[in-house]
Order: sequence, then structure tokens, then C-alpha cells
Amino acid sequence: MYAEERQQEIVRLARANGRVDVATLADTLNVTAETIRRDLTSLERAGVLRRVHGGAIPVERIGFEPAVETRDAVLIDEKERIAKAALAEVPEEGAIILDAGTTTARLAQALPVDRELTVVVNSPVIATVLGTRANINVLMIGGRLRGKTLATVDDWALRPLADMYVDVAFIGTNGMSVERGLTTPDLAEAAVKRAMINAARRTVLLADHTKIGNDYLARFGTLADLDLLITDAGLDNELVADVEATGLRVVRA
Repeated sequence: MYAEERQQEIVRLARANGRVDVATLADTLNVTAETIRRDLTSLERAGVLRRVHGGAIPVERIGFEPAVETRDAVLIDEKERIAKAALAEVPEEGAIILDAGTTTARLAQALPVDRELTVVVNSPVIATVLGTRANINVLMIGGRLRGKTLATVDDWALRPLADMYVDVAFIGTNGMSVERGLTTPDLAEAAVKRAMINAARRTVLLADHTKIGNDYLARFGTLADLDLLITDAGLDNELVADVEATGLRVVRA
């Protein structure tokens, strides 16, 4: 494969998956990691990709947000493991917030049947999953429904959160970095996520490894706002060290 063909394939993979990493590309394309790094540098100079720790993302990723059905079809095993690990943070009884998202939806499915819980959600999908459970009291936050994420946002979502205080908020994110904190492409969703963090005694971030090291348009929190990050084993060791150096505990499921 010529360099130009290889670089075209790298761009295709980055746009399809939202991110590429050096090790996987080297293995997939049967070249050295050094060759891939040179390719990524060339593509960054061409304005096609942006280098991030351990790999690269397409330049449009800063403002790009895949639909929920697209996100739900990738990294399924990793999200299942993250959800299972998050069960250790669910109280025996009390109230929790589940942010809209594909990983938090898996946590909703895994919630124990022997605990009396009030669960605050801004996702009709998650509300439907939990609505018939006898041991769970579901509080559905209203507001405008965003088609891409099926999350409720805007003032009707923010007002009830301002008067709540729950034991744990389980939050999702599009991006998280030491430099920029927690980010998402949409300003309205950022406002709701920020309100959820403020409404909780503890905040647990559920994010697969592709989210770590990425930044998006709207910041809704810092790493200091989190009590725990639960991610998957695919997260780079150096990136784990960078995150833990801020004082945030990391669990790799």
C-alpha cells in the first residue's frame, strides 16, 4: 500500500470511528508505529486530522456528534463492563441521577432488583427501561427533546434539577481531557450535565477510552467536579497517569 492510500484509509477509519490510535493502525495496516505517527503528522498538517494522545481525531470531531443509534452500536463490550463496574457506586437505597447516554442506559438495565431507588433521568429511553420496575421510582425530567441524543434539555430540565440533591450522579460525556475538563458538542446538553453535577453529593463519570483526551465545544465541568472515572481497559497507561495526577481516581473495567 502506498503512503497516499494508507493515509486515505486512516482518514476513513477516523471519520467512521470518531478516533484512531497508533497501535491499532500499525497492526491493521501492517506498518510500524513510527510510520503511522508520520502519517498522522502529515494529515494534521494537511488539516484533515488533529493529533491527540495516542492517536488522532478528524477535525470535524470538535463539532461532530453522532446520533444515539450510531453510538449505541460501537464499543458494546466496553460499555457493558463500565456499567457493571458502576454498580459498585450505586447506593443500597436513595436517589441517583442517570444522564442520557448509551453507557448510562446499560447501567439502567443492570440496576439491582433488590434496592429501593429513586432514579432521576432526562432520557425517555432510560425512563422506559426502568418504568416497570417495582423497586424503582422514576422521575423524568421534562424539556425539549434533542433528536440526536434523545435527551431532554433547556429550562424545563434545568429548573427541577436546581431543587434536587441526590446521592450519586452518573454522567456521560463526549470528551474529557486534563486541559479542558468535561466537554460536549451541544451548549444545551452541557447546561443540563452541569446542573446534574451540582445536584449530586458524588459524581461518577462513565466514559469509554475513546472519550478520554478529546475536547468538544462546550465545557460542563472540570476533573475536580468528579469523584470517580470509570472507563475501560483500552485507556492508555500514560493517559491514566495524567488523569490520576489531578487527584481523580480511575477504574478500568
